[in-house]
Amino acid sequence: MTPIMFTKHLEGRDIKGIIDALKSVGVEGADLCVRDGYPVNPANISSALPEASRRFSDEGLSIPLVTAPGDFNRPDIDYAEAYFGACGEAGVGHIKLGYWHWSADKHYWTHLDEIRGFLEGFEKLSAKTGVKTVVHNHSGKSMGLHSCAAMNVVKGFDPGHVGVFADTGHLSVCGEPIEMALDIVKDYLSVMAFKDLIKQRPLGRNVQGQPSGGVMRLGQGFVDWPAALSAIRAVGFDGPISFHSEYAGETVETVIDLARADVRFFNDLSNAS
Repeated sequence: MTPIMFTKHLEGRDIKGIIDALKSVGVEGADLCVRDGYPVNPANISSALPEASRRFSDEGLSIPLVTAPGDFNRPDIDYAEAYFGACGEAGVGHIKLGYWHWSADKHYWTHLDEIRGFLEGFEKLSAKTGVKTVVHNHSGKSMGLHSCAAMNVVKGFDPGHVGVFADTGHLSVCGEPIEMALDIVKDYLSVMAFKDLIKQRPLGRNVQGQPSGGVMRLGQGFVDWPAALSAIRAVGFDGPISFHSEYAGETVETVIDLARADVRFFNDLSNAS
């Protein structure tokens, strides 16, 4: 497996600062957040991403995964071809799409058919550029909230071009038991996210109608980590694992410290089993 770190909460750092953070955390590369407000973004991706990839490579790091904006969920978005093309040029293996959310004004199966139509377009972009499209299982009213739902979205597409980004944290609060969850998506399992969550009684809901949830340090939430490690080995997964370190509200320095502790936690668990 290739340990990488999600750079969402390194916001404000330039490429050098991101590289320094990744090396401090002890990972091998980035799950690079390519959104507005970051050093590489949809407006400059064609030039900035290949340059960032070269700088990462010079430091012995890689960018196996790029995380797109949350609304990057249609292949006809005006920058879609440039986005995939730049990732292909930079040697990025995967793009994590944005999200589709269920709403009461559209029947689930009708919406699913629409989403699968969008995914046909993304599959073509993946085939053209060599960058796999991945769908993230995300709790709440996401149309891919757990493994069964994610498989409704991706099943039947070419697993060489379309895959699943399995997230331990979200599976722990709304998904199948982790051994079952990874077996369900085994043929499409491309990337994994490592984070730990707890459920909280919602005092309010966000704009997608999702109840609040709490991100915890690895080992302090609902994820059954020994079972997760066993399941990963059972399905033979050996791809990128993204330490999400989504410690919102903390300083960048604290996020880096907590990410370092998360990596150490998993390394210790792996070495002990």
